[in-house]
Amino acid sequence: MQYIGRAIGAFFKKADMLLLLLCIIATIFGIVAISSATRVEGSTRYVMVQSVALVLGIAVYVLFTLVDVDIIAERRELLLIFSLLFIGCLKFWGISGETGNRSWLDIPLLPINVQPAEVCKIFFIIILAKMMSVSQNRLSSPLTVGKLGGLTILFFLLIIYASSDLGVALIYLFIFLVMAFVGGVNIIWFLMGFGALVVAAPILFAIMRDDQKDRIMMIFDPSIDPTGQGVRWQTNLSLRAITNGGLSGQGLYNGTMVKSSSIPAQHTDFIFSAIAEELGILGCVAVLLLLTAIVVRCLHVGVKSGNYMNRIICVGIASMLVFQIIINVGVCLGLLPVIGLTLPFISYGGSSIFTMFMAMGVVSGIHMRPAPDANARYIRPRLA
Repeated sequence: MQYIGRAIGAFFKKADMLLLLLCIIATIFGIVAISSATRVEGSTRYVMVQSVALVLGIAVYVLFTLVDVDIIAERRELLLIFSLLFIGCLKFWGISGETGNRSWLDIPLLPINVQPAEVCKIFFIIILAKMMSVSQNRLSSPLTVGKLGGLTILFFLLIIYASSDLGVALIYLFIFLVMAFVGGVNIIWFLMGFGALVVAAPILFAIMRDDQKDRIMMIFDPSIDPTGQGVRWQTNLSLRAITNGGLSGQGLYNGTMVKSSSIPAQHTDFIFSAIAEELGILGCVAVLLLLTAIVVRCLHVGVKSGNYMNRIICVGIASMLVFQIIINVGVCLGLLPVIGLTLPFISYGGSSIFTMFMAMGVVSGIHMRPAPDANARYIRPRLA
């Protein structure tokens, strides 16, 4: 009990309370938006799930703040095995959500369904950062780049195979690219990768289903689904809701399309559109500013940390948030094809909230333990 008391005391003294406050505000904002978006269906269940997830999220934030991330990273082999098995379970026991992907596990005694690929994003970032830290002096060698790229491809393909969730799989790829770039991998590797993608793009496009091709091409070709009853259906309804909102919106719980549940997935993937109709452009800007503040705080903690691995972890977590925000908002605005990614802290999803608070707990733990690099501790002797 005495140890627990000291740990809690250390948390309140040294944890990143500003980051925690921002996350709680964003989640509560999301709960209010969800309660409006699900009112027709009966919002009580959705609000309860999200509220329980918030409480669990705060608890896991405290836990990951108190546990040194370096101790977790030292067990990277165990983390890797656990992550691969956890994601692999989806192939046999995964249940489908509204998107049709087998992305969730219904674990007995847990109040929320768990999305393994969501949770394992944090472990992936820690594993990748530790590998980069160990190989920091030879980061651009073919062997190191091959290991980092191979790990990313392994996660990417496993998620596609086990759950068919391309959206989440793409997050892993984006995280890898940002962490590798910021970590110091030579730009030549990125140019080579881009060249390989250009060569492979026609082949990948050719093996896609027709509906997948149409989702991409509709952004550039207005002749695709001109009636708006096919691949443009979701996008058109989203844009109509955003237009309805104008500058200040129709008022919370008063959105015309929100009240009639006309917006597809208006409490999950298209919650940004629901917020736009009810709170207008001003409400959307408030959401984006709040999420931007969380991203900036993560980067600030990383910059202030004197440890290479910790910096890269913070960059990886910030990139995860940025990718999801850009994709979600881009889809709602019709600028990107519909993929199916939630808006961090705002969209409905207990597993997503839990994962976000876990990630923020890791950042808070880094804030709690600033440590100088080994190189930073070396003082060059004064020349005579």
